Amino acid sequence: MNWWTLVWLDLKAIVSDKAIAITLFGGVLFYSVLYPLPYLHEVPTRQAIVVVDLDRSSLSRELIRHANASPKLEVVGTVGAIPDAQAWIALPRDGIQAHGLLVIPEHFSRDIKLGKGATLAIGGDASYFLVYSAIAEGLVDVGMDFATELKWQALTSRGSNPVAADMQLNPLDINSVPAFNLSLGYTPYVVPGLFLLILQQTLLVGTGILGAGQWRQRGYWSQVSPLMLLGCRVLAFMLIYGIFSAYYVGWCYYWYGANLMASMTEIGLLMLPFLLATSLVGVALSALFTRRELPTQIYLLSSMPILFASGFVWPLALIPQTLVWLSQVFPVTPVIMGMLEMNQMGASWQQILPYWLHLWLLVAIFAPLAWWGIRHHRVMLDNTASPDREP
Repeated sequence: MNWWTLVWLDLKAIVSDKAIAITLFGGVLFYSVLYPLPYLHEVPTRQAIVVVDLDRSSLSRELIRHANASPKLEVVGTVGAIPDAQAWIALPRDGIQAHGLLVIPEHFSRDIKLGKGATLAIGGDASYFLVYSAIAEGLVDVGMDFATELKWQALTSRGSNPVAADMQLNPLDINSVPAFNLSLGYTPYVVPGLFLLILQQTLLVGTGILGAGQWRQRGYWSQVSPLMLLGCRVLAFMLIYGIFSAYYVGWCYYWYGANLMASMTEIGLLMLPFLLATSLVGVALSALFTRRELPTQIYLLSSMPILFASGFVWPLALIPQTLVWLSQVFPVTPVIMGMLEMNQMGASWQQILPYWLHLWLLVAIFAPLAWWGIRHHRVMLDNTASPDREP
């Protein structure tokens, strides 16, 4: 049996196995739509809030107009008591769901005119982090802008020059420009790394299911040497995931607006050892399974720890160091950081070279482990098939 025949048999086994085919082809396509879909609008805006106006003055109504003019807020109603606003947030009213509230206290206008100041109370539904962040930030900005406007009116009414009043209230102009993730959205921030994690996890599941179903019985895989089987199996999965990688890193990155600052040559050079290392890790770990359902369960449970320990969704300083070190065993950790630094931060190939070498180190480590795993099962299968001999 030659190499190409063995590769073809492996490809046929992958496609004809429903569990593997659904995981690989269905999973990759499904996740490419499922994960980015809720975040296509990038930044939450025009969040519905209810105003509790306990003052009912012209000044409080002006504050409400300021809140409604904010791009992050939309005032959907005004009530006269805090419990009414809480009930509106808990249950939609007239088909409108509110997620936050602004409380304007009694004697708001009087205290402002007397120079005593007033305290505004704000609240939001913290069940949705991005929604709560938009409401809190929007209401704080409205309060600060409104306070600045009142101070400006007070200064000009006392005879101050309007330009001098502006300089006194705003001595510094802050020009805030994000260095990376210019849209400040979720999609270009998380999705590029998440897609690479999906590639790794589905590949691991596919190799695990295929190996678990073959190691304890004879077939075409037992008719060749362990080294030949390893090489052909890795090649078969790399052919499939080469297409998947082009779909994710090429078309999906472009479609969802992720930055692509690296050249195709650099991306290809980084993806090559990633796919090779992941395939070898998958074959090596598949030697630990004898039940086909276990790879899916174990790899799905490990996805979230790997996601956080990779360092692009949560600071590594806040993650236990042991977990960070363990995550370095998985090829997705260096490839995520290398890919994000090249595409999001504009790093050169020399700067991401350590990640590339890290991937080749994993190839060197897991290649013999994968060969030994196949050989171990081959020996066990041969021993089981041969009859016991009398001494």
